Amino acid sequence: MTAAAPEGKLFVGGEWVEPAGGHYAVIDPATEAVVGQAPEASREQVHQAAAAARDAFAAWSRTAPEDRAAVLDRAADLMQRDVAAHAELAQAESGATTATARGMQVAVGIARFRRYAKGALEPVEQGLPPQVNAAGPMGGAAVLGALAVRQPVGVVTCITSYNNPWANPAGKVAPALAMGNTVVVKPAPQDPLSVYRMAAALEEAGAPAGVVNVVGGASADVGAAAVDTPDVDMVSFTGSTAVGRRIGEVCGRTMKRQLMELGGKGAAVVFEDADLDAAVAGIGTTFSFYSGQICTAPTRVLAQRGVYQALVDKLTRYIGRLTVGDPRARGTVVGPVISAAHRDRVESYVDLGRKEGARIVAGGERPADLERGFYVAPTLLVDCTPDMRVVREEIFGPVVAVVPFDDEDEGVALANDSEYGLLDYVWSGDVARAFRVARQLRAGGVGVNTVGRNMEAPFGGFKQSGVGRDVGSYALHAYSELQAIVWAG
Repeated sequence: MTAAAPEGKLFVGGEWVEPAGGHYAVIDPATEAVVGQAPEASREQVHQAAAAARDAFAAWSRTAPEDRAAVLDRAADLMQRDVAAHAELAQAESGATTATARGMQVAVGIARFRRYAKGALEPVEQGLPPQVNAAGPMGGAAVLGALAVRQPVGVVTCITSYNNPWANPAGKVAPALAMGNTVVVKPAPQDPLSVYRMAAALEEAGAPAGVVNVVGGASADVGAAAVDTPDVDMVSFTGSTAVGRRIGEVCGRTMKRQLMELGGKGAAVVFEDADLDAAVAGIGTTFSFYSGQICTAPTRVLAQRGVYQALVDKLTRYIGRLTVGDPRARGTVVGPVISAAHRDRVESYVDLGRKEGARIVAGGERPADLERGFYVAPTLLVDCTPDMRVVREEIFGPVVAVVPFDDEDEGVALANDSEYGLLDYVWSGDVARAFRVARQLRAGGVGVNTVGRNMEAPFGGFKQSGVGRDVGSYALHAYSELQAIVWAG
């Protein structure tokens, strides 16, 4: 790591400190080589980090928005200065392809710091219409003015996911700091080293001691301590629904605020009048991106019966062109999944699909020519039924299941027949129908004839896909509390 971020140390209260729990190895998913040694915090050190954030909150929350913006902008400049080294590290610890590590991890992380440097300057006060009150038990007649003011929540624990060690933490830390909060960051244990680099950039950019703290570890106790400490006012979590439920239970005991971006099992509803080539390109690109380790992937393809076989044929050919291999090699599209344990989990779902009666028309076997690394071949399951576990459960790998439907109502019903509701997709040549269907889908977002994202649009899930919204100005709202100020005019 860079000199500003000593390897194997935690960042607590503005100091790089030795971890009480020792270290563990971070493994390159592509080569199985050791990337570096990550620190293992103790419960006491996590609580110390939260206390440092609490001590720093009063001064930071009163800092002028222009000063907070300047810190975030300088941090972005410093991250950009070292972008090549950051991308190399991110690739090594996450297994992302070169294009993904540079463009979708580090570059997006930097862009989010720049976005929320501007966000720090957004108005936080909204004037409300005056209200004329007649005399009564509460006092004489008066005209009452009112302001709705967004105030920082306080200390925010940010627990980040392993599928993007730059964009995901940046999407939490930057808007939280912009709003005047202080943060305790608990990075994913699989790829935490990039997050310490982010902390080092913020330190160099002038973030005061205690404003940013990073305490990682492979033990579940580290994350638990970051949630249950009384010094934390809010928890922002990206990860599985199962872990999100446990965090929510702990937060509920003391009414901690929550922002949860959880699992997904996105449905792609493809109608008979759709541009099949466009639909296949969108589905194929997204479900194979980062080896399927994204919660927004359309892993349930619902194909109207008239185009079912044509869509399956096109998807099969598309998957056949996806190059699986070394993420550092030019032309690689699908690299490894994050760990051996996760590879085993994905493969077990493929076996389960076979046992449930699904037919595998692409993939289904571990790539034979890759002796090292945690690789899974992109897999297409067809002849699926809505009750199959491979259709209902999040696999979080490059596996997609195709289910036929007959008419619009059935397509909507099948799409909504899920405990998840993060991001769905509709492909149809009839734009009016596409929007009609989109409005009926119980999902936080719907892509109409696209897998693209508008990065100012709210992002989050219905049902068990999460609580709250972030991205754009919605992230600033998520890391703030509304206060009403009323006065007599």
